[in-house]
Amino acid sequence: MIPAAPARPHPVPAPNAWRQAWRDAVRDPRELLALLGLGTLAAGISDAAAAQFPLRVPRGFVARMRRGDPRDPLLRQVLPVLEEDRMVPGFTLDAVGDMQARRGGGVIHKYAGRALLVATGSCAVHCRYCFRRHYPYAEDTAAAAGWRDAVAVIAGDDAIHEVILSGGDPLSLADHKLAELTDALRAIPHLRRLRIHTRLPVVLPERVDSGLLAWLRGLPWPLVVVLHANHANEFDHAVDTALAALRGTGATLLNQAVLLRGVNDSVAALAELCERGHAAGVLPYYLHQLDRVAGAAHFEVGDHEALALHAGLAERLPGYLVPRLVREIAGQPGKTPLVTPGGSIQAAE
Repeated sequence: MIPAAPARPHPVPAPNAWRQAWRDAVRDPRELLALLGLGTLAAGISDAAAAQFPLRVPRGFVARMRRGDPRDPLLRQVLPVLEEDRMVPGFTLDAVGDMQARRGGGVIHKYAGRALLVATGSCAVHCRYCFRRHYPYAEDTAAAAGWRDAVAVIAGDDAIHEVILSGGDPLSLADHKLAELTDALRAIPHLRRLRIHTRLPVVLPERVDSGLLAWLRGLPWPLVVVLHANHANEFDHAVDTALAALRGTGATLLNQAVLLRGVNDSVAALAELCERGHAAGVLPYYLHQLDRVAGAAHFEVGDHEALALHAGLAERLPGYLVPRLVREIAGQPGKTPLVTPGGSIQAAE
C-alpha cells in the first residue's frame, strides 16, 4: 500500500483564501510550458483549441507536475495540443446525451431517482477530455435565477430522491450560494441524499476551508462527495489534509477516474492511483471509458485494452480497491459496465 503523507499540523485555510489561488491560475499554455522548462513544446500547442476551451490550471497543481518531463501525466490532462484539432468520426459535441435530458433550470434527469444539477459552468481546471467542454452553460445553469427553477423541477417530481451537484464544478460557487440551494432543498420531503461531484479538493485544496466545512456539516442528508483524480501524482499533503477535513464532516468520499491514453493506461499507474487514493481516505468508484467528446480522441484507450488493464488491476488489488469499468451511453438508464456480473464482455470494438 502507498502511505498518505505523514500526519502533521496543517491548518484549514481561512474562508475565501482559495479565491486568490483561483485568480492566480495559469491561463497561458506557453507560460505553463515555461514554468516546467518545456518551452520547446510550444510548437505543439493548439491556439484554436485554447481559444475554444481556454487553459486554466491552479499553480498548486502545476507544482505537482514533473519539471522537464514532456510526458508528465498531469500536464497531458490540461495542455491544449494540435491533436485536439482533428475531426474524428464518432466524437461529438454532446457525447453523453446531456442535451436530450435537460429539464430546464440546469436540471439533467437521466437516471431513475436522481437529478443532476449543472450548478455552474466554472471550474478551477479545464481538463482537455471534459465531456461538457461544449455545454451551453450561458443558457442553462441551476444557480441562475437563485436556483428557483431547479428547485421547482425537483419539488415537482416525488420520484427524485437524490440531487447530484455537478457542473463545471459546484464548489466553484461561494458558500452562501450553495447554502441558498440547500436551504431551498430542505423543504422537499422526498429528498433522501445529496451528492457532490467535484475536482476542486484535488486541484485546488484551498477550497476546503472553514466556511465550506461548516456548510457541509449543517446538511440534513447523507452526503457523498465524488472526487475526480486520474493519477496518483495528483495527491499531495495539501490534498490529503483537505480530504481528511471532508471526511470529518461525515461525508463518504469516492473517486471516479477516466482511463486516458498517456496518463494512466497501465496497470501500475491505475493500481498506484487506487492505493494512493485509499491512503487518503477515498474509495475507488468508477473507471470511465472516455466519453467521446470532440477534441478528446487522442486520449482514447480501446475497449479490449481497457478490459485487459482492468483484469490486471483486479489480479493485483483487493476487490474493494478495484473501480468498476464503465462507459456512459446516451439514453441508457445507468452507467454501462464493460464486464457484466455474469462475466460477459460489453466491449464496443
